[in-house]
Amino acid sequence: MNNLQSGIRGDPNYEETEGMNYEPVIGLEVHAQLLTRTKLFCSCSTQFGNEPNANTCPVCFGLPGVLPVLNRRVVEFAIRAGLATNCQITRKNIFARKNYFYPDLPKGYQISQYENPICTKGWIDIEVKGEKRRIGLTRIHMEEDAGKLLHEHPVSRSKAASWVDLNRAGVPLLEIVSEPDIRLPEEGVVYLKELRRILMYLDVCDGNMEEGSLRCDANISIRPVGTKKFGTKVEIKNMNSFRHIEKALYYEIKRQTEVLKGGGTTAQETRLWDPEREVSESMRSKEEAHDYRYFPDPDLLPVEIDERWIEKIQSNLPELPQKKRDRFIKQFQLSPAQAEVLIETGEIASFFEQMLQKYPDSKKLANWIINSPFPVTKLNPDHLTKVLTLVDAGTLSSNMAKEVLQKVYETGRPPEEVIEKEGLTQVSDTAALEAAINEAISENPKEVERFRGGEEKLFAFFLGQVMKKTKGKANPKIVADLLRKKIGR
Repeated sequence: MNNLQSGIRGDPNYEETEGMNYEPVIGLEVHAQLLTRTKLFCSCSTQFGNEPNANTCPVCFGLPGVLPVLNRRVVEFAIRAGLATNCQITRKNIFARKNYFYPDLPKGYQISQYENPICTKGWIDIEVKGEKRRIGLTRIHMEEDAGKLLHEHPVSRSKAASWVDLNRAGVPLLEIVSEPDIRLPEEGVVYLKELRRILMYLDVCDGNMEEGSLRCDANISIRPVGTKKFGTKVEIKNMNSFRHIEKALYYEIKRQTEVLKGGGTTAQETRLWDPEREVSESMRSKEEAHDYRYFPDPDLLPVEIDERWIEKIQSNLPELPQKKRDRFIKQFQLSPAQAEVLIETGEIASFFEQMLQKYPDSKKLANWIINSPFPVTKLNPDHLTKVLTLVDAGTLSSNMAKEVLQKVYETGRPPEEVIEKEGLTQVSDTAALEAAINEAISENPKEVERFRGGEEKLFAFFLGQVMKKTKGKANPKIVADLLRKKIGR
């Protein structure tokens, strides 16, 4: 851990120091790109990875005379997200223009929501180290994304200038703003993971942080422990992983603490996180809302949301992660840790329940899914059932089963074919195993005497020798029983 990332109240490495102690106050702003095929106000594709400016039209370029047309699907996705996070849904929605100049914003303004966001006053419950917390949501609103500046040409790799790619301009986003209820970086990460999971369960966002479809900015201030008044807020940007978010929060809190303890004052500013050096650096002074000169967009009518639309969306919501986690623990007698892994994505959870219809031992099944080195959901459920059944019957050892499943995953061949071709059947024949055991004993007489003299750890040595002679195919339970009879103790 960076040496500036200790000494914060709440950090396990915290040590009391002379003078006033401080606590952090954290709020997170999350931008979630929506899984629509087309953009917010035009029919251009939202496909990621296309050539620069391939997904554009006159609306994306902000050319004179063009008019935006609202994508109804975006409104539906926003309502889904709001209902799933316990928000109130605003019946009359107004789009606003957020005015600022930047090269990747061709209109000179961003269409967003200001006074009438579509969702307000929600919450997400989290649990950190056994302690449950409720993190409030101030608002969720719809807005369009800006373009992207490329500081290296995608073809020539020249760095002589900057280029503008407007593929992302107009892509629909939800901005999800938490209350300043987070007190520790770990809480912020858990909250963000739970929010990401909810959005993925709803099929409104793919949660891919590396591609930028889920982005997080943090607002951080510190205040003396025991006081209610907030300190000066600093915004941190450019955090594209949970690990970077936690490190950035710890660094920035400690930086502000040292400034105040040194007699200085914290500036209200936006800072960038440098993941290579693990430091935050000043980018610009922090804007206030009035700097953006918000006003209702005259090209877009208010969006009226009636009760029937909300009820229809509510009735089609899936079982959400927390409810599924609690049900898995109660219904299938899983540990909280097992349930947490299995509900990580809707795909894994659905695969687990589908498999239970074929292989009802929930705990064994959970362990196989959790410990798989490859995405087990890509397996044919019948293939996985066959392999697990062979393990239970003693035909395959656990290690053999892992090898079989790996080859089934890589080749798509059925387990029976893989087992036959690779010769992976477990040896349980007593006569064959006794022959291998006798060889191991005759080759190691001194070790036999030492074992009989009390060196119990040598039993594992003999087990290993027999497994080596049978090329790992011996049934270890039968070998252990036979060995005990042969060498005593």
